Amino acid sequence: MASISFKNALGIHPDALMVRSKRSEILANNIANADTPNFKARDLDFKGIMRGEYEKRDRMSLDRTHSNHIPAEAITTESALKYRMPTQPAVDGNTVETDIEQAQYARNALEFQSSFTFLNSKFKGLSKALRSE
Repeated sequence: MASISFKNALGIHPDALMVRSKRSEILANNIANADTPNFKARDLDFKGIMRGEYEKRDRMSLDRTHSNHIPAEAITTESALKYRMPTQPAVDGNTVETDIEQAQYARNALEFQSSFTFLNSKFKGLSKALRSE
């Protein structure tokens, strides 16, 4: 019996869900600070993250408290944050354009739901395969 490779079966969708979740936090923070003077709107470089451009940079090793612990490292998303260039800058220095942020938030939510739906159908298919249906 051959083993199932979840990486091959699921593709980039698990990673995409994590990045889209983080992006929704960033976009919500932008919207929440729409009236904060000198606040600079930020966004994630989603395509860059998914291409792995940030994996070679800004890695942090997690400390092991025992030699039997599995070594691990994490990628910081901070390096993937970019400042958004406003089309109409505000007098107070705030670069949040609420309509653009809300549109980006809605689009991100739809793309999150698409990946989630895809993963759900993949898991249903894998479950049927494991039960030999």
